[in-house]
Amino acid sequence: MGFDLRQVVAGILTLTMFVMLIHMIKRDHFDSVQDNKFPGSTDDVTYENVKMDTTHVRKNIGLWKGDTDELKQCWVKPSGDEVEQTDGFVTFSLTNGPEYHLSQIADAVIVARNLGASLVIPDIRGSQPGDKRNFEDIYDVDVFMKSMEGVVKVVKDLPSHVTTKKIAAVKVPNRVTEDYIARHVEPIYRSKGNVRLATYFPSINMRKSGKKGDTDSIACLAMYGSLELQPEIHDLVDSMVERLRTLSRKSDGQFIAVDLRVEMLNKKGCQGNDDNDGEKTCFNAQEIAVFLRKIGIDKDTTIYLTQSRWDDSLDSLKDLFPKTYTKESIMPADKKTKFLDSKDSELENVIDFYISTESDVFVPAISGLLYANVAGKRIGSGKTQILVPAVISDSSASASSFLSPYISKKNHFAYSCYC
Repeated sequence: MGFDLRQVVAGILTLTMFVMLIHMIKRDHFDSVQDNKFPGSTDDVTYENVKMDTTHVRKNIGLWKGDTDELKQCWVKPSGDEVEQTDGFVTFSLTNGPEYHLSQIADAVIVARNLGASLVIPDIRGSQPGDKRNFEDIYDVDVFMKSMEGVVKVVKDLPSHVTTKKIAAVKVPNRVTEDYIARHVEPIYRSKGNVRLATYFPSINMRKSGKKGDTDSIACLAMYGSLELQPEIHDLVDSMVERLRTLSRKSDGQFIAVDLRVEMLNKKGCQGNDDNDGEKTCFNAQEIAVFLRKIGIDKDTTIYLTQSRWDDSLDSLKDLFPKTYTKESIMPADKKTKFLDSKDSELENVIDFYISTESDVFVPAISGLLYANVAGKRIGSGKTQILVPAVISDSSASASSFLSPYISKKNHFAYSCYC
């Protein structure tokens, strides 16, 4: 009996395809098991005592479900007709980073308005001697001047006839009151004709005041309606945020920003590591890693750190969360020379601050003014996912238990400004 060669070839091909199909099914099956079997696997040697709930945070507490509705501004811009304009000037500098700038600008505007004085556009000074730049190097000067129309008169420079000898230096506490200005600033201003302000911070207090008035409205405008980044820096921040979202495909483009700066952890304020209530106020990388895993954050979550350059002490965080980045790894190459390689801490701080206001979740590893003023900016834009870390004794906990009191109690000053 003869064989049809075509039938033989067809039989061989059919058998071969069948074997290949079985192999593909087996491979896909086990690959999927391997991918899903250990969604939160960690190094059991390094964290052998940490038993973690590996439920993805989106399924656990809905942390990624989206921002709350953006609030509307409640403040009413005061009229310039209410203040008698005088001939003097108020000068000041923005110092210590953007978290201080918001408060400093608010105090200066309040003082200038109460005195009826002209406000001189401030310069910006860094932590190092001689580290000085113009306001417009970081902020949009036109936006600032326009926002102040009808509130205070703003000038770019002192007139030539006003010398430094004619300017009296005055210190004012953050969130300065009308009473303080009347008692301690106005007499000096009337005597000298001009004052140079320096804001000091007796405490970090960004809680709502008990009563509303013009001072609160002016502070709201100054803090949340007057400072915008100049275009180049604004575009850089946007590009870095977009890069972080691109790296976060497994979490639908969402990422966490953690304010963790190694140099701050080594400073005196973090050495005691407890506040007046005995609560821990500073957390290192390993403590943050354990906290995030215990509240159910998935190992594939993208994390941005405010630390400028990688430090070996951060390795313990990257061990649990491999997609952990600092500025140096996500900044566009053509921007590094100007914004990173120059070691200009002021520009780096600005980038960190504004990325922290844009992240889907913010975690302050260090309690302080950056946490407080980032929270204020986030409240205004509806980004209220702010988790304050803590030492968790149990194997797991709900992230909602660690929502910032600024949010859960709605006691941040920003809630006086938005509704």
